[in-house]
Amino acid sequence: MRNPLTFIDFCSGIGGGRLGLELNGMQCLAHYEIDEAADLTYQLFFDDKNNLGDLTQININQLPDFDLMLAGFPCQAFSIVGKRAGFEDERGQIIYHLIDMLTWKNVPYFILENVKGLVNHHKGETLKNILQLLEQANYDVYYQVLDSQYHGVPQMRERIYFVGIRKDISHKTYEFPKAEPLPEIKHYLTEERENYSFEQENPTFQNYLQNKYNQGKYDLNEILKSDYQVIDWRQSDFRLYPQKVPTLRTGRHGILYTKGGKLRKLSGYEALLLQGFPPHIAQKAIEHKLPDSKILSQAGNAMTVTVIQKLAEQLLRALER
Repeated sequence: MRNPLTFIDFCSGIGGGRLGLELNGMQCLAHYEIDEAADLTYQLFFDDKNNLGDLTQININQLPDFDLMLAGFPCQAFSIVGKRAGFEDERGQIIYHLIDMLTWKNVPYFILENVKGLVNHHKGETLKNILQLLEQANYDVYYQVLDSQYHGVPQMRERIYFVGIRKDISHKTYEFPKAEPLPEIKHYLTEERENYSFEQENPTFQNYLQNKYNQGKYDLNEILKSDYQVIDWRQSDFRLYPQKVPTLRTGRHGILYTKGGKLRKLSGYEALLLQGFPPHIAQKAIEHKLPDSKILSQAGNAMTVTVIQKLAEQLLRALER
């Protein structure tokens, strides 16, 4: 095993996965991202302009040798939120390109991420096919659904993770990280800027609170007595989450929480913290005045840093002789 391990960050987003690997001493050689807005944030966070673009257009022979493939391959094709078109959606075919690269470059290891919906997509046949392809590419493959709230951040976020080790490499059986206690949310909901206050008399908010599904169900005055009660009101119903945040998503911008007897809006900075980005990186979004709606969307599409960090720690343990 080379030290440090090198990796390429495919479908890189804003770099949550990259940071998780770097926290284990690994070195990023390049990244691929077709979303220009996400890549601008990535460049800001990592001072890395080496974006090689569309991975479907890669000349594999021109890729440098690398030790680990990291990829949060497109999830929209498998998500319960979308149409779940799977392999019929061109985004669902990205996995084939990734497997081609693994094979032709003889990559020793990989960590892949996707939505939990992949597990039951087409009654489990899609997952079965992906596992078969990865195993045929000469990998021992381990997979498990992990929830971010038990692995370093107070966010409910279930994702399926795949870890692969080439069959010819001596290694112990890979073990996924064990669940840990929920972190204290007060360290993540830290926004003090006035423009994130929210008027509880907002008519739309009151309509959600008083509609036929919720009328008499919630007492807002009682909710406001406790800090860090998280409210999601951009659904057809009004949902309350004590001391943790529901899954951040690209289109979910309506999360509120209680603090000091008042309501506050979740900020982009806080969303980054909830995805495991450390304050000194999340602060760059504020310093460079990135639009809050953009950061909320990008954070919702990112990998959770702490989960990838723990997966990589376990990979290194499996490789210990």
